[in-house]
Amino acid sequence: MSGGHGEERGAFDPLMVEIADYVTRAQIDSSEAYQTARLCLMDSLGCALEALSYPACTKLLGPLVPGISVLNGAKVPGTPYQLDPVTAAFNLGAMIRWLDFNDTWLAAEWGHPSDNLGGILMSADWLSRQAVAAGKRPLAVRDVLTAMIKAHEIQGVLALENSFNRVGLDHVLLVRVASAAVVTGLLGGTHEDVLNAVSNAWVDGGSLRVYRHGANTGSRKSWAAGDATARGVRLALMALKGEMGYPGALTAPTWGFQDVFFKGQPVRLGRALGSYVMENVLFKVSFPAEFHAQTAVEAAFQLHPLVKERLDEIEKVVITTHESALRIIDKKGPLRNPADRDHCIQYMTAIGLIFGRLTAEDYEDERAADPRIDALREKMVCVENPQYSRDYLDPDKRSIANAVQVFFRDGTATPQVAVEYPLGHRRRRAEALPLLEAKFRASLQRHLPPRQGAAIQALFANPGRLESVPVHEFVDLFAL
Repeated sequence: MSGGHGEERGAFDPLMVEIADYVTRAQIDSSEAYQTARLCLMDSLGCALEALSYPACTKLLGPLVPGISVLNGAKVPGTPYQLDPVTAAFNLGAMIRWLDFNDTWLAAEWGHPSDNLGGILMSADWLSRQAVAAGKRPLAVRDVLTAMIKAHEIQGVLALENSFNRVGLDHVLLVRVASAAVVTGLLGGTHEDVLNAVSNAWVDGGSLRVYRHGANTGSRKSWAAGDATARGVRLALMALKGEMGYPGALTAPTWGFQDVFFKGQPVRLGRALGSYVMENVLFKVSFPAEFHAQTAVEAAFQLHPLVKERLDEIEKVVITTHESALRIIDKKGPLRNPADRDHCIQYMTAIGLIFGRLTAEDYEDERAADPRIDALREKMVCVENPQYSRDYLDPDKRSIANAVQVFFRDGTATPQVAVEYPLGHRRRRAEALPLLEAKFRASLQRHLPPRQGAAIQALFANPGRLESVPVHEFVDLFAL
């Protein structure tokens, strides 16, 4: 039974209007944002190629019905698939996210803004191939970078003050909202089209975080963002066909998102939309680990030489951390699969202490069977440093601090090693850049023929040329 008889259809909620204004009218003039977006494009595609080594990911790729290929469809990098933009967005989105190695944003809500690239790049590729077939001008990579900056900003600014995880919702709902908004604009949608797509994205509600926690942790957390960005593309395409939107999707009493899903709290934009998020985004440079643990793993690497010959003598390991890490990745008991292990700060720290490294293979069952890992986990204690928690939310710091100290049975101990800013932080960007490029180069070498990889590297080394390349020609460089 419907309610609200006699109500007049009102104006769209102001937050959605602000997003539509930004998508359709804002000019991005930050050279740092474009420089960082190029790094993000490079890194995200490298992460996507790496995922192709894992059957748990590749079994989900390709068309929904085997054997289907789409004329002038989007080409999924590193694969033979040419698909409709919705399915292609799922494919690439799942690949980018699979290994938990792509960029990160941490605030009241967490997330990975490059999750939107699946929808952005595949929609732009499809549109460009359609345009060329019709004798029209294709989009250029510069258009993709602009869309990336705006998607990062929408997702990240919404995350600044709105903690969806505290009401049990997963952060990928912000991927759906950002992808719907930006892809609608990228495909030529009007201000009204963006409002219609974004309102439908909020009407969709949110995924439960159950698949990221405890005994229920599973591989859905690796494809949930691909699903969200693909849904954003679908809503964008529907809006372009004239599908209506819902002005009170957020604020309608009883029936709107805020009352149904957010305990009546208002959803807020934490700051004016610009290019802040792309400029401050965090890269995972040296190892794939949930970002709240990155600095703990760095500290463990430093301690590895002091403990590797004394593992049997360890009495206790103290990890000093921040509140968000305690809430998300402080795990005891059995870890059932790679998705469970890469969200356990004790597991990641133990690998660093024992082996002095952390790779995607270290989350697989063969490595997890090493009895030393769980033995060391059982000796770990996680404690909060309130200052770490405050600095985590401080917009001028945005640190993700952890400290690790190992105590031995004979009463001796290692120094406490504290790392405040991870290698991928904006404050360490210059230090990280050569390693980020090496990470990408290694992915190309493992997954593409040498000539193809060399052409891609040469293009990224020339930013002006990269930005002017038609999107479909850029994507062709990654095709098999």
